[in-house]
Amino acid sequence: MVCELIHDPVFLAGKSEVATKEDLQVAQDLLDTLMAHKDSCVGMAANMIGVSKRIIAFLDESGQTPTYTVMLNPEIIKKDGAYNTEEGCLSLLGGPRPCKRYKTIKVQYQNMEMQTRIKTYIGWTAQIIQHEVDHCNGILI
Repeated sequence: MVCELIHDPVFLAGKSEVATKEDLQVAQDLLDTLMAHKDSCVGMAANMIGVSKRIIAFLDESGQTPTYTVMLNPEIIKKDGAYNTEEGCLSLLGGPRPCKRYKTIKVQYQNMEMQTRIKTYIGWTAQIIQHEVDHCNGILI
């Protein structure tokens, strides 16, 4: 189900709780909402649709074919190659804001089958994931 986007900075600044298998419908709703905004958005976190759970969805361009990916309980466990950039966000009003990102990240997460995975991402996809994990941690750019 496509959900309404949340713009309340106080709500968005709250830390998200651990996601469980009972939250798989939230994950699907998040993916549906991202797909509905794919012309202007490449990633979303569950708090952007009003649910304070550690769930993100994003366009993964790390493979040969771009695919939409959902991660439950993502944690960045390694990062390398710091750089400064600017990012915008559908949930925040105003233009792009400066932020610090890393060229390479290693992420531990659970997939939609609740299986734990670890994967390394680079470049643009790594930047998207960092932005969405920040949302889960209550960090607004």
